[in-house]
Amino acid sequence: MSTIGKRIRAYREKQNLSIEDLSNRTTLSEDFIRAVEEEDMYPSLRPLVKLARALGVRLGTFLDDQVSSDPLVTRLAEREEELVMHPDGKETGLIFHSLGKGKTDRHMEPFFVELLPESCKDDALSSHEGEEFIVVHSGKLRVRYGQEEQILEPGDSIYFNSIVPHNVACGGAEKAEIYAVLYFPE
Repeated sequence: MSTIGKRIRAYREKQNLSIEDLSNRTTLSEDFIRAVEEEDMYPSLRPLVKLARALGVRLGTFLDDQVSSDPLVTRLAEREEELVMHPDGKETGLIFHSLGKGKTDRHMEPFFVELLPESCKDDALSSHEGEEFIVVHSGKLRVRYGQEEQILEPGDSIYFNSIVPHNVACGGAEKAEIYAVLYFPE
């Protein structure tokens, strides 16, 4: 499997876009895009969503390396770490496991996400078109949504419109684990 950064570069080059062109489309710096393409560096989901939009692909396109038939079954023992985010540019804060990898005609992006305490270092709010649905599996989850803040515990869920500025992070000193489904309208 090629890295996500290599896939982003391939889509950029396929469209004959320079890093400068992609930077202009996304408002992300050229240095940041180089780090994503060459070092697989991701501080948060927000820039990956911007890159996917600018390239005209869904976020899951960066994770797919195979085509499956319906239904897609993801066994716990076969679940793979797909995306690691570093909120401070150094320490791991979030680990994403795609639960839709291989289903190329999907309209939702389902993930199992491990949120380490370091994830709360990135408190920037983000927004994008679509909706998100999250169920807390373990630990505590902090969700900032507009002016509100919620602490969710195992079994709690939240469903919201992603256009409202929001931030999702670990809500305690212990790791939190969630199931999250993101929907991006076409």
